[in-house]
Amino acid sequence: MAERGQLPSPSKRLCCRPGYGLGCRLGYRVGGTGLSSGMLCAGSPPAAAAVAAAAAPPPPPLGGLLLGKTQSPESLLDIAARKVAEKWPFQRVEERFERIPEPVQRRIVYWSFPRGEREICMYSSFNPGAEDAAPGGSTVGTAPSGGADTTAENRLPFRRGIALLDGGCVDNVLQVGFHLSGTVTEPAMQSEPETVCNVAISFDRCKITSVTCSCGNKDIFYCAHVVALSLYRIRKPDQVKLHLPISETLFQMNRDQLQKFVQYLITVHHTEVLPTAQKLADEILSQNSEINQVHAVHVPDDFETGDLSNLWGLIFCTEDNSAPDPTAGASTDDENCWHLDEEQVQEQVKLFLSQGGYHGSGKQLNLLFAKVREMLKMRDSNGARMLTLITEQFMADPRLLLWRQQGTAMTDKYRQLWDELGALWMCIVLNPHCKLEQKASWLKQLKKWNSVDVCPWEDGNHGNELPNLTNALPQGANANQELLHKGVTSITNLEGWVGHPLDPIGTLFISLMEACRVDDESFHGFSDFTENMGQCKSLEYQHLPAHKFLEEGESYLMLAVEVALIGLGQQRIMPDGLYAQEKVCRNEEQLISKLQEIELDDTLVKIFRKQAVFLLEAGPYSGLGELIHRESVPMHTFAKYLFTSLLPHDAELAYKTALRAMRLLVLESTAPSGDMPRPHHIASVVPNRYPRWFTLSHIESQQCELASTMLTAAKGDVRRLETVLESIQKNIHSSSHIFKLAQDAFKIATLMDSLPDITLLKVSLELGLQVMRMTLSTLNWRRREMVRWLVTCATEIGVYALDSIMQNWFTLFTPTEATSIVATTVMSNSTIVRLHLDCHQQEKLASSARTLALQCAMKDPQNCALSALTLCEKDHIAFETAYQIVLDAATTGMNYSQLFTIARYMEHRGYPMRAYKLATLAMTHLNLSYNQDTHPAINDVLWACALSHSLGKNELAAIIPLVVKSVKCATVLSDILRRCTLTTPGIVGLHGKRNSSKLMSLEKAPLRQLLDATIGAYINTTHSRLTHISPRHYSEFIEFLSKARETFLMAHDGHIQFTQFIDNLKQIYKGKKKLMMLVRERFG
Repeated sequence: MAERGQLPSPSKRLCCRPGYGLGCRLGYRVGGTGLSSGMLCAGSPPAAAAVAAAAAPPPPPLGGLLLGKTQSPESLLDIAARKVAEKWPFQRVEERFERIPEPVQRRIVYWSFPRGEREICMYSSFNPGAEDAAPGGSTVGTAPSGGADTTAENRLPFRRGIALLDGGCVDNVLQVGFHLSGTVTEPAMQSEPETVCNVAISFDRCKITSVTCSCGNKDIFYCAHVVALSLYRIRKPDQVKLHLPISETLFQMNRDQLQKFVQYLITVHHTEVLPTAQKLADEILSQNSEINQVHAVHVPDDFETGDLSNLWGLIFCTEDNSAPDPTAGASTDDENCWHLDEEQVQEQVKLFLSQGGYHGSGKQLNLLFAKVREMLKMRDSNGARMLTLITEQFMADPRLLLWRQQGTAMTDKYRQLWDELGALWMCIVLNPHCKLEQKASWLKQLKKWNSVDVCPWEDGNHGNELPNLTNALPQGANANQELLHKGVTSITNLEGWVGHPLDPIGTLFISLMEACRVDDESFHGFSDFTENMGQCKSLEYQHLPAHKFLEEGESYLMLAVEVALIGLGQQRIMPDGLYAQEKVCRNEEQLISKLQEIELDDTLVKIFRKQAVFLLEAGPYSGLGELIHRESVPMHTFAKYLFTSLLPHDAELAYKTALRAMRLLVLESTAPSGDMPRPHHIASVVPNRYPRWFTLSHIESQQCELASTMLTAAKGDVRRLETVLESIQKNIHSSSHIFKLAQDAFKIATLMDSLPDITLLKVSLELGLQVMRMTLSTLNWRRREMVRWLVTCATEIGVYALDSIMQNWFTLFTPTEATSIVATTVMSNSTIVRLHLDCHQQEKLASSARTLALQCAMKDPQNCALSALTLCEKDHIAFETAYQIVLDAATTGMNYSQLFTIARYMEHRGYPMRAYKLATLAMTHLNLSYNQDTHPAINDVLWACALSHSLGKNELAAIIPLVVKSVKCATVLSDILRRCTLTTPGIVGLHGKRNSSKLMSLEKAPLRQLLDATIGAYINTTHSRLTHISPRHYSEFIEFLSKARETFLMAHDGHIQFTQFIDNLKQIYKGKKKLMMLVRERFG
């Protein structure tokens, strides 16, 4: 056949077969008959198979084979051919064995095509995890019976390929050697006609090495037509016509057959191949042509160039036995990997990066990373190859140079992508299955990238200097005692393992867990594939020891758990920046989530106990040690997991661990006496300045969750509840979180299926009281909710709790809260019914409430006086005391609105004279200017005048001077004047007595004073409005003058006064001709 070498596309390699010479008749081998005879050149098929089997490793369990329906045992030929087809390039087979019988070649070619569908899916779909696997062990990739496919899933190339295959759209399937071809018909759509796609696939050692399709698809992955043809070959191998490589067929032809073959080939495809055919013929017939020079053709002296048969024999029987054959399989130098369109990978990554921070581009890049992970999981060499292409495009991103020039850090989304890039490279270089030369090559490439100026550091900044506090700490024999005395802790590794950009703990944990995972389909060929396809399966993690690496009694599962606990418990400084801090929290939660999937047995519980004790006693290397750095990453989330895991087995240790983790030193007002500030390039040089912890709210919420978990677990245990309460009061600094804990404790204590837990209720009340004290002098939008809840909690405990909070109201509530919420709720009927109070208890609570109300009214009469009066209604002495407090405060501390409100309340309660008194006091605080005709106090003024009018002439006479002094608005005054002239003052007086029915005269006091004030207000208002009047307000002004005339005419000489008034206007404002014309038209 031919040698492998560089030839024009599309040749895969050159066919090479020893055993032929120039003296051989074409189509026959030395010392044997033609292949078509079916006889073997040497040996028998079992012998040849045995030779092939010797070169292959032992076969796997038969459960992973594509057995026939009869389940008959495979022949030794098939077993050997299958293993050779997996491991050896066909050239190596040809070189190793001088003569290979045709049946052996056929079986090797047959078994060289991929046998599983998971790789086809991986190379044809971005997200195989979204696909559904077939239920009940049916062929993988068939549509699920549950009908769970979505439209998006059906558009995936793998799904579409299955649909095309199931629809009978694959035809003309032919396998020639290591080349598969066929046609796939795309059914007609609404807007597109039916199309037929020509598909060609080359393969080698159970991997597809190249694909072409006439559909013109430009994508990273295989199109649906390639999928359909591949699955046809996998699922229906017996329906595929299989031929040996084309060179084998040509060997069997004589001169006439060869000439006829070439002529017919040219005739059928003359428009495509005629120029190429003529060019190749010219080069072959030319002694010094490039093609003959490349392959070192040795032409014998007796060779006749005109003989086409001899020429063909020369091509296949030269000294190097070389000729091109695209169907002859791979050469020994060819890399055995699945086909990956490198150009498309580069183009798509470049496109995604150019789109900046858009959501779609980041999602697509993450899908590419997921595809790399999938490849690495399947030990596909294209994982590293694809990651290399992605990395090259990331390094070429022009934004890196821009950010470096501007001295700014990468965006958070972009930094996430770089972190994922670094984590994937770590997986690759730490892969124990890769060869040393591969690692050396990757190391060289990584160093090359690292040497580029724009290559970002792992922390996303332009520098990676990490501080070390060790040198700043006391050294020597007495160092530990000195540290303990000063309260100082050392952190020698500020770069934490959890939250590190490369995630070393997470990677090691996952690797160890993968080594001990037992899959219920682990003995089937499609187990990993169905996992990727989203099928839910029961996964168990067992203690599987590896005696090569582990000590006796150890397992990978134990090591995985121990590694995770050590990493999570490491003391580490909180990094700078929002992204880095969020990553610390995110990685911690992800690792704990994975730990929670493991069912703890006695062995693992021992690991937990051991690590918990170690972390409590480990000193400065532990985040749970007795002394930690002020800015050490808190352990709340980790401690909550430890607590819940240890609680059923060792409650004492669980509580000790959780209570130790409750601290949050960064919020302490002062650091420990010996605690040292972080170096200036990490945080502020001021020792106790509040650091920039961007995730502080999340950290506090986790601290709250830990405390809530302990409260729930401690229900019924007085000692533990008191300990947890003390820890909460000491360590939690957020009022909202303490309030949440108080609510949680209340809910747990008052569950419907059990009696209330009084101890837990008291804890809830104590926490509520602490919240009240913390928020008393600060603004909190939930304050009213908190106060109401506290009263509810106290009510649940009993009378003494309610009485206690009222006795100590000044340390818990504002006067307004104490009167309007606390005392009012305590004296409500619902509280009396809820507590089943007797008369004595009711009176005791009422007395406390009245005392509270009077104290609040004294302290804040403006806001509490009305509430105090309401609460003291049923006690005469208390009511009079409250009223006196109002009178005392009326002259100085209360405004007209508050006094009017209390005055209305007094009239409503049957105290009209007290209402009148308060109304007159309110009038002294009021001042309405000429243009305030919509002031909210107008109704109060009208009500006060009506009240005075109803009480009698004296009361009206007393209040009118106050009205004239306080109100300058003409329309309000005219309204009051008109109301006073409609009825007789005091017509319904006190005690039901009727007064005189004679109306009050406008010419006498007090109405004359009011009339004059009203006319004067109209005159002043008119001049004020004319100063800045605009034409659009002319008509409104004329109506205003009409109302003024009505008031003028109420006086006996009002007509004369109004005429003089109008004349004055005409004279003064004669420049406003249009307005004055309107005035003359209306008023003369």
